[in-house]
Amino acid sequence: MKQIASALLRYFIKGLLIVVPLGAAFLLIFWAVKSLDSALNLSDYLWKDPKTGKPMYIPGLGIVNVIVLILIAGILVTNVVTDPIKRWFNRWLNRLPLFKFLYSSIKDLTEAFVGEEKKFNEPVLVEINEFGLKKIGFMVQKDLAALNLPGEVAVYFPWSYSFAGQVVIIPADKVKPIDKSAADMMKFVISGGVSGLD
Repeated sequence: MKQIASALLRYFIKGLLIVVPLGAAFLLIFWAVKSLDSALNLSDYLWKDPKTGKPMYIPGLGIVNVIVLILIAGILVTNVVTDPIKRWFNRWLNRLPLFKFLYSSIKDLTEAFVGEEKKFNEPVLVEINEFGLKKIGFMVQKDLAALNLPGEVAVYFPWSYSFAGQVVIIPADKVKPIDKSAADMMKFVISGGVSGLD
């Protein structure tokens, strides 16, 4: 009887290790998609049920709206927006300092991940102290002469189980490149060191 209970417990734990991460990932994706869809779904305002006259909700229309909006914005910025329009937009932004700060910070962060000049694509190993403590980070600036810090670099250290992190200024000779992909190293750090090195 004890062996059966032990085997059942072992199977339960192994099942837990499969079901919990899968379930959490699916729930998070489902919540994000559902929230986005309900926030941007315009079907309640556009269509009414011919029988009852009540607003008609069409699932998925909010996601389609976002995709179409992003595509239209990309087409316009690539083909229509000219330098005078960009200068006008920048002048308008300068009049709203708080909005400018938020917009430029979010824009820079987005470009760091998906822009033409990705910033988190060079993983490095940094020696932190005299005891040999090392941290994994991502080189974000190789030249800090503009800050009057020649020979110094800026390294971004993401925090485990979070997409937050911190930027640290450190002497360049304390930084060593890691011969692994940036995606694998980001996964390794964010997972707390338990994945990404397969």
